[in-house]
Amino acid sequence: MTIDITTRAMTSDISPEYALREYRRGQAVWRLSWLPAYYLTHEQAQAGMELDEVLSDPAVVYDEAAQLWAADLATRLGIGVERAVILLAQRLAERLHREEWSEQGSDAPTAALLGWGAAVGHGAGSGARSQHLWR
Repeated sequence: MTIDITTRAMTSDISPEYALREYRRGQAVWRLSWLPAYYLTHEQAQAGMELDEVLSDPAVVYDEAAQLWAADLATRLGIGVERAVILLAQRLAERLHREEWSEQGSDAPTAALLGWGAAVGHGAGSGARSQHLWR
C-alpha cells in the first residue's frame, strides 16, 4: 500500500479515492473524496487515506491487527469503522452504477445520484438504493 502525497493531493495506488487540499477562511484544510463534509488536517486526511487502503484490502478482513489499526485510523477522523465501510461501499456502488450506465451511453445516473444525495439529508437515506446493488 502506498499513498502518494504532494502539497495539494493524496492518492492511493490501490483505491480511486483521494484527498485534496483547499482553503477555507484563509486556512488550508484537506477533504477526502469519500468524506467530503469534513474539513481535515493533513494528518487526518492521511489517516483517512490509510483507512481506505486498509478497508479496501480483502486479505485483512480477518486480520485482527489490521482491524485494530482501522479502528485507530477511524478514531482519528472522528467516525467509526462501520461508518467508513458504509461510506466507501456507497462510493464503490455509485462508481459501478455510473460505469454501467456510461457503457450504455446514458448519463441518467448522474441526475439520479444527485437526487439520491439530496434525499439522504431528508431521512430517505435508508440505503435501499445501494442494497439492491449488493444482492
